[in-house]
Order: sequence, then C-alpha cells, then structure tokens
Amino acid sequence: MQTNLADFIKDTPEGREADAILRKCVHCGFCTATCPTYQLLGDELDGPRGRIYLIKQALEGQPVTEKTQLHLDRCLTCRACETTCPSGVHYSRLLEIGRDVVETRVQRGPSSSAARTALRKTITRPALFGPLLKLGQLVRPALPPTLRRKVPPRTRPAKSLLTTTHARRMLVLGGCVQPTLSPATNAAAARVLDRLGISLVAAPQAGCCGAVSLHLNAREEALGFMRRNIDAWWPYVEQGIEAIVITASGCGVMVKDYGYQLAHDSVYAEKAKRVSELFRDISEVVVADSAALRALIPRPSSVRRIAFHPPCTLQHGLRIRGSIEALLSALGFELTPVRDEHLCCGSAGTYSILHPELSQRLLENKIAALTAGEPDEIVTANVGCQTHLQGATARPVRHWIELLEDRLT
Repeated sequence: MQTNLADFIKDTPEGREADAILRKCVHCGFCTATCPTYQLLGDELDGPRGRIYLIKQALEGQPVTEKTQLHLDRCLTCRACETTCPSGVHYSRLLEIGRDVVETRVQRGPSSSAARTALRKTITRPALFGPLLKLGQLVRPALPPTLRRKVPPRTRPAKSLLTTTHARRMLVLGGCVQPTLSPATNAAAARVLDRLGISLVAAPQAGCCGAVSLHLNAREEALGFMRRNIDAWWPYVEQGIEAIVITASGCGVMVKDYGYQLAHDSVYAEKAKRVSELFRDISEVVVADSAALRALIPRPSSVRRIAFHPPCTLQHGLRIRGSIEALLSALGFELTPVRDEHLCCGSAGTYSILHPELSQRLLENKIAALTAGEPDEIVTANVGCQTHLQGATARPVRHWIELLEDRLT
C-alpha cells in the first residue's frame, strides 16, 4: 500500500512504524473472513481492511469524523486478522496508533467520555472495584436481566497462595479484577506449580497491567501502570526470579508488550525489555513440565467432558494454540468439538460494556458453539472471557488450571 503520511506524524516513531505496517498490506481481504465484526455487520469499514484505510486517511491528514471513530471503536482488537494475514500486517499496532490520532481530532460526547473514564478509574483499582462488585452482588437479584448477567454471583473465598519455598521461584501477577472475579485461579496455579517444585510469589505493589487504560486511549496512564509493575517486580528480577507467570492471557499479552511500549523511555526501556523476556503464560510453565505432571495426576475413573475456549489473547495475541488442549487430553479429559473457535466471545476487556449489542451477539454464538457438544464444564484462560461466558450459561465456567488442582487434591 502506497502512503503519504502528513507532516505531524511522518517523522515520529509512531509514524515510521505505521508507514511500515501500511506498506505491508496488499489489500487481499483474507482478514475479513475471520473478523467477527465484519461477519456480523457486513460493512467493509467494520473489517480490518476498511479500518486500515480509515487509519491511513487519518495519518495522511484527511478529515476524520465521529463515524471514523465509531468504526475503530467497534474493533474488538481480537487480532484474528493477524493470524490470518499472509503478509504479516501488524494490525493491532496500527490500530493503536490510529485510535490515538483520531482521539485527538474527534471530541467524544459527554456520556461516552464519562463512561470510558469511569471504567478506567474503577476496573483498574482493586480497592474500588472489589467493594463495588460485592455491592452489585448483594442487589443482583433485583437488577435487570441485561445488567444481572454482567455481575457474577458471589464465590467462596479463595485459598491464599502457598508459602512453601522451592529452589525454583516465579512471580505471579494478581491483576486488577481477577482477585475479585476469579480468586481461585492464582491459588490453583500456585498449588499446581508447588507440586512441580516451583514457588509462586506475588509482589504486593504490582497491580493492573495497563491494558484497560491503553485500549481506552489513556496511553500515559497505561504507561504509569507498566512502570509501577516494573518497579514492584525489579527487586525479584535482580534476585534471579525465573519467570513472571500470568494466568490471565489478556494481561499476558500486555506484559509481553512492555518492552515495545516503553522502548523509548530512557529510564525503563531496558527493564521493560527484561520483564517482557521473563513473561510466561501459565500454560507454558505447566506444559514444559507436563511429563512430571502426568506422573502426579492419576487417570480418572470416569471421563469428564470439557469444552475449551481459547481466548483471542491466547491464540492470536500470544500465539499459543493447541498446547492446553493437548495437555488436558493427555490427563484424561474429553474435549468436545467447538466450531469457529478462532472467533471472539465478545468480552474484549471493556467492549462488552461499551458495545453491548455486538458483544451479546458474539456471546450467543460462542455459547452455542461451546455447548453443542454437551460438555460438563467450560474452561478458558482469561478472567474476562470466563466472567462473560458464565453470564450466559448455567454450566460452570472456570480457568483450566483449576481442573488440574482438582485432580491433584
């Protein structure tokens, strides 16, 4: 694709990166075949190729409007198009740059701005999010059905992280919403890794990974969260921590990206690069020791049928595909077939709140696909997907690591 970027951006790091990405696109349209919003709406501007044209126009200085912003906002950032693209177009990077430019040129309405600010200030702060969620759970029966689905029922308090000490030590990120929405996940991960001779420890000062703020165009706020986490983790890095383990694939994609996001920060660039190198999704750690795990876990007396939902952040962002399914099968679980597993469930961070109609349609399609094989349970790898799916089905929805903990106890 030929480009002629405007003076305001062409000589900036963002402009040079965007120009290189745009020039890779050959207009083939393969991306539209796997784009969830294009499949729902059938509008070229609600597919990757159309959005690339809109971003190109914005970067070339052409007028942008609320309609431009709407089409970019509707993107789930699921990155299925990146998996499909034969030319290696890094669409998510381009989208981030394009959204930032449009955000500075199109003023949002008061209600839209207020909603986005409220989400950023609430979701990213566990001390605020936790009590608000508990209040919502108390009044949940009285809420309208559409709102009730977004408030998960109360769960039993989770076990705390184990305090056993092994020679192998790894950090774990608690995150912002997972401690409240799925408190059993990290505790389960700690118990599984303990049986593999690995201690999982948490840095008390670490918190939100920054993804929520970044996706809501609050870039400086997002970078602040990243720097705070690096500061919290760095003493452990200096002590030789083996890895930074994350059980929510959405947070994992963000932490893996710290090196890129802070590449031009003279103070944090090298530290951020090291943190990204140390990142491991929990599946990578467990699968690496799968032989030892299989020796610890007995074959079940009865087969449990499981539907596995691979989050977009896992399969398209981290490019981890098939390894969790293979591990679960090897441990004696029966995985039911799931059609169109590459398509987003509609959670996508704050997307389900800001675009409820599109999100609900995607959710209905995903639940139909996951339950078609009559599984006993649905498992996934990201807290946002887990909560989103649970709101639409009576079947239990959990993180897959909890299945392994069940079998170890």
